[in-house]
Parts: sequence; structure tokens; C-alpha cells
Amino acid sequence: MKEDHLQRDLSPEESPERNPAAVPVEGTESDPFKLSNKVQEKPMMSLAVYNVGRQKCTPGYRWGPGIRDHYLIHYISAGSGTYTVQDRTFQLKEGDVFLIYPGMAASYQADMRRPWSYEWVGFAGTDARTILDMTDFSPDSLVLTAPSYGRELQRHLRRINQAFGNTFRESISMTGELYSLLALLVDGSSRDRTVRGRDTETVRSAVQFIEQRYSYAISVEDVADYVGVSRSTLFRVFTRQMGVSPKEYLDNYRIDKARFLLRHSELTIGAIAVSVGYDNGLYFSKAFKKITGRTPTSYRQEPSGI
Repeated sequence: MKEDHLQRDLSPEESPERNPAAVPVEGTESDPFKLSNKVQEKPMMSLAVYNVGRQKCTPGYRWGPGIRDHYLIHYISAGSGTYTVQDRTFQLKEGDVFLIYPGMAASYQADMRRPWSYEWVGFAGTDARTILDMTDFSPDSLVLTAPSYGRELQRHLRRINQAFGNTFRESISMTGELYSLLALLVDGSSRDRTVRGRDTETVRSAVQFIEQRYSYAISVEDVADYVGVSRSTLFRVFTRQMGVSPKEYLDNYRIDKARFLLRHSELTIGAIAVSVGYDNGLYFSKAFKKITGRTPTSYRQEPSGI
């Protein structure tokens, strides 16, 4: 890949389902391999695993520069390499952990002499940023240098891999293991978790209100009134912490709920529109197409996983 072109990775890691051929045969892990599992349906709204896997890289193996649409945590289990974000480059080695934020142009490359092996999990959801803000990660602090709990973190990554699947039950299992992994990062944080600031509480309350009331005809003004701030203040703090505006978050949340109902219920499209807070079926269809690129009818008719 040429350095002057950004690779935009808007779908999770490449393999759409567990590929037995990609699993390293016992006794051959000295050879390079890649095991990458992608979750096709993501019914969990608060936190969902997008992809999980592990890889033993060839010398100089590189990903990027590219952009993800989800959070991605890597744990380096052996070897060394470099991680570059914008104008910053980190020299990393066994035991280190690095995080990629959504929308952040990044690349990483294995060392030529001691190429690294790493394990990863990609995830997103309404809880993701709030939880990560409780850890030592931040947009200005993207690397944890050999944390003492590294091997335990690796065990959680492998449990997520073992729980992998595209059923609702498997989604719950993977999300449960992901919460445990993130709890480990929170427990190991050096930050004072008793002081989180008014802005964080405002955003948390706004997200909670949206999740509980999205099926009603609520507006951003209703959300601002509920949390006790002006609309402009809500826009400022919400966008900074969540990466999207309150209106975008509300629309995305409603459409994600609609997508689930289209695939997993026999409700009419009009009934689904009302169920997710749209009184006007035409407006619902326009909003759905704007976010997904498809009409509700075409989405419902597509095979699951597309």
C-alpha cells in the first residue's frame, strides 16, 4: 500500500466468520498466521464486539495508514514493532498495549528482525467511550507500557475469541468478556476515578435518557432539558466526548434499533417506525436510507450479514 493513500477500514477485520484454515495447527506457531473473526450482526447497543483475533506477523508486515470506525485494542504478546498515529510514532515491544480511536488515522508495522505477534479486539457502543475515559487511555495517551496485568488482559482476549459467534447468545458472551477486559483496564488505571467532572456526568445522563426514551418523539431540546444544560452546552460536551452530536447519536441509536427489528421481528415498517420514535413513516425511511444507504424494505429483504 502506498503511503500517500489512506486505507479506510469501515468494516471490521477481514474474515466474516471463523475460518478453520486460518487457525494455526498445533506445533506450527513459529510460522506466520492470522486468525481474524468479524461479527456480522451487533444487536448489543451499549457495547458490542466488532472483531477479535490474533496474528503472528511476517517481518515488516504493515497495516495502514487507515481509519477505523470503532475502537481497537492490541496486546503485543511477542516481538516488537512501531505504531504511528498522525505525527507520533511509538516503538513498542512484548507486553505493551495500544489503542486506536475511531476516525483516527493510524498505521502499525512489525519489526524486520523481531516481528511482533499481537492479539486484538475491536468494539464500539454507547458505553465504550465512557469506560475508556476511566482508564489510562486517552486521545493523547494511546499506549500502555507493559502493564502488570498484561497476561490477564491476554486471557480475556482469548476468551472473547473462544466465545466468538454471530448469534444473540454469543454476542452476550463476547460482550460480557469485553466488559471484564475493560474492567481490568479501569482497575489498573492511575487516574483518580472519584473525580470525573460535570461534563462526563452530563453526557452519561444524556445517553441514558436517549436509551430509555428513544421510542418517544423526543428531541435534542428534551435531552438538554433533562440533563439541565442549554442545547449549545450539550452539543459541545457531547460531541467532544462521544465524537458525534446529540442529534446524530439519537438518529443512529433509533436506526440501529430499527435494523434489529427489521431482521428479528414481523412488525410492519410503519410499526417499526413508531416503535423507534418516528411518527412519520416517510421521514423514517429517509433517515434510515441516509444512515444505512438502503431503504427499510431492501434492508429487510437482504440476507443477514450483508
